Amino acid sequence: MKTLLCFSLCFASTLLFACAPSRLNIRVIVPPDTPPGSQIFIAGNSPLLGDWNPGRIPMQRRSESVWEFTLELAHGDVVEFKITRGSWNSQAIYQNGIIPSNHVLTMRGDTLLELRPISWSDQAVTPGGGITGRVEYHRDLSGEGLAYARDVIVWLPPDYNDQPSRRFPVLYMHDGQNVFDPSTSFIGYDWHADEVADSLIRAEAIEPVIIVGITNSPDRIPEYSDTDKGRAYGRFVVERLKPLIDSTYRTLPGREHTAVMGSSMGGLISFLFLRWHPDVFSKAGCLSSVFDRRASSLLNAVAEDHGPKHDLRVYMDCGGVGGEASLKPGMDRMYELLVEQGYADGTEVVKFYDAAAEHNERAWAARLWRPMVFLFGKDGH
Repeated sequence: MKTLLCFSLCFASTLLFACAPSRLNIRVIVPPDTPPGSQIFIAGNSPLLGDWNPGRIPMQRRSESVWEFTLELAHGDVVEFKITRGSWNSQAIYQNGIIPSNHVLTMRGDTLLELRPISWSDQAVTPGGGITGRVEYHRDLSGEGLAYARDVIVWLPPDYNDQPSRRFPVLYMHDGQNVFDPSTSFIGYDWHADEVADSLIRAEAIEPVIIVGITNSPDRIPEYSDTDKGRAYGRFVVERLKPLIDSTYRTLPGREHTAVMGSSMGGLISFLFLRWHPDVFSKAGCLSSVFDRRASSLLNAVAEDHGPKHDLRVYMDCGGVGGEASLKPGMDRMYELLVEQGYADGTEVVKFYDAAAEHNERAWAARLWRPMVFLFGKDGH
């Protein structure tokens, strides 16, 4: 009886300890080149950390150079975050010329984490963008219903200027700051869309294509979801941006030549663009798409869709490392639904699974050639 009582007390004590919240105190000693009047922010992987919005969660200033942020978390919670001055172009760096990976911490008890960045990504001397080919910028484009203006970067295929009578298909890509330029990319490593497209075009594996990168905004999550802001973002692309691109460049403006692509929430909004605007877009590349987590209702909506079958081409993929693995059931179910609705495997819809792939730009860059060939391949595959 004593042994049982002791076990019960010990078990209860252990359970109480495991369930007790732990306090995480993050202290940042800002570098000397921090501009006067700066506000320091933390952005991370939970609503308490702004869901990766770089300017939503401010830290508290404790002195001229010390900023702090404190939150309580459960034992075993995994925290990922970065420090910024309000945007991804002004994040803290710890080595010259290198955009750091996320800080990752598993809570095991009260923790004080002190960070000493050496500079900010917009203050330090960093290598050039390294963009292959010719790009043009369109700055501060706004749209009705959107709180933030955004920049657009347009990549033109090789020989664009040498073929003045030729017109080209267009690929619109979300998270445009991550598409071509490592100096503006989230982790300092871009999708290499310029290098990949250039190589595939020169190898005659795909048709020459114009790529339009649309930078995201602090409202990225609602804009990339089935929300009022998501619908407004769709209208911005269809009613404001596409007419600008079609009037400025030699495009093939028809739906059969217009594609959209993104990753994570960007993959979700790419699929939604096909549903909302099938008269404008006929192709979508949906990498690591969040079909069955934040937007679980989308699978139900597709399952209940008994409308006419459109002429579409959809590429889907995901990896298997860490949280990326949780995306596979949603991808598999979406693929099954589309096949059940008559979309042909291999020609109209295709999926790819890479068990060794993580959820980041390096992984998407490594397999970008797959959707590019599927969507724009010269042989139709």
